[in-house]
Amino acid sequence: MAASSPSRSSELPSGRTPARRRQRSVRVTVAVALLALATLVVVLALPTQSPVWLSFSSVFALLCGATSSRIVYTELLQSRQEAAADRAAQAQAYRAMFHERAAEHAEFTSAMTDRLAARDKSIQELESTIVLAEARAIEAETRVKRESRRANDAQELVAQLQEQLEIRKAEQADELATWEGWDGADVETVVDLLAWEEKVQAVAGESTDDRKHA
Repeated sequence: MAASSPSRSSELPSGRTPARRRQRSVRVTVAVALLALATLVVVLALPTQSPVWLSFSSVFALLCGATSSRIVYTELLQSRQEAAADRAAQAQAYRAMFHERAAEHAEFTSAMTDRLAARDKSIQELESTIVLAEARAIEAETRVKRESRRANDAQELVAQLQEQLEIRKAEQADELATWEGWDGADVETVVDLLAWEEKVQAVAGESTDDRKHA
């Protein structure tokens, strides 16, 4: 916007053209020449002391003075008219330039408003995306902690069952070493022990599968 100011200022009316100045100089020169000529005629007529020449020089001086005054008045009036016309043209040019600048400013303001609105919308979308990603991350972390806790519980359960199994096997070995014979009750006890061992192994296998899935 500022770069176009010099070109606009060069388009404004620059006042009087060289032709007008030349015409004005000619008019002023003619007026001065008439006054000088009238003065010369009066000076030449004074030594003669002739009423005719004095009358003629007086009339001629009056005519030259009136003509010079008319020329100067006309020049002054024309200068005022030209100055008024120049000021009116400059005012019109400044008015047109002001309207153009106002239109450019309005267009620039509208463009910047649209850009700011688009930027604010993008920021809001990014903030929403970030909030959603944080929520998903927190949910995933919570799920991981929960599955890890389950896996640890399963490992502890398996360790306890294995320890109980070892203890039971040791007790069974001691009992078998001290038994002298086999009867029906002993057979049922051994069957119960084997069934309990299979159950413990099945529970341990399920815990291992849960830990793998976690």
